[in-house]
Amino acid sequence: MQVRWRDIAVIFTDITGFTSLVETVAPEVLAELLNEYVGGLTDVVFAYEGTVAKVIGDAIQVLFNAPGDQADYATRAIACAQALDQWAEAFSERWKQKGVDFGTTRIGVHAGPALVGNFGGDRFFDFTAYGDTVNIAARLETANKTLGTRICVSDSVASGVEEFRGRPVGDLVLRGRSEPLRAHEPLSAAQFNAPVTTQYMTAFTKLEQNCAAAMPAFAALVGIYSDDPLASYHLRRLLNGASGIRIQVG
Repeated sequence: MQVRWRDIAVIFTDITGFTSLVETVAPEVLAELLNEYVGGLTDVVFAYEGTVAKVIGDAIQVLFNAPGDQADYATRAIACAQALDQWAEAFSERWKQKGVDFGTTRIGVHAGPALVGNFGGDRFFDFTAYGDTVNIAARLETANKTLGTRICVSDSVASGVEEFRGRPVGDLVLRGRSEPLRAHEPLSAAQFNAPVTTQYMTAFTKLEQNCAAAMPAFAALVGIYSDDPLASYHLRRLLNGASGIRIQVG
């Protein structure tokens, strides 16, 4: 397939603690686990008509709006990311019940232009995508580690979704970049309509305005919802003297 520029959405996934897992489980168990995991993720991707461009150990790279046209590619990408998260959480719980401490799957999603097509020689080629859009998706996946989230999506993909449900995480300065990128955590309908999200939005607005009331707002939020890692992250930032929503990650 001829290489050309396309507007696409890219998903990157990765597992926390996978290197340690490789060192602690028997090879035959690892093979069973990894095959089931990657197979399950790809089944989810295919359900949303995505393209699995790469499988690299425990990580996968997924493309939407490539190779074929998908007018709703941003919507598909967000929905697929949430379905991947749901499947991966259930998978992790199943294996923990078998005594295997399987890590959390982190997911990054970004949309923009990329070079897409067959790369390689006459005897071997690889259908994939290259460009800043791909790099940003990978950096957003990594940003989850800092933020405490499992899914982190850029504003460019969220803005392409009609009635996007999510909450802002901040303006992220990703590794290797100087300009901040607005990012969000997508939520289910139930999560989006829950009181914790309303309270978070109020606290985040104060944070964005550099308002002194941001710290007590996040403290109150964490006091009620101590299991909200993103709210806890913002409170720690404020307690350590940070302000605003510009966040250096990576």
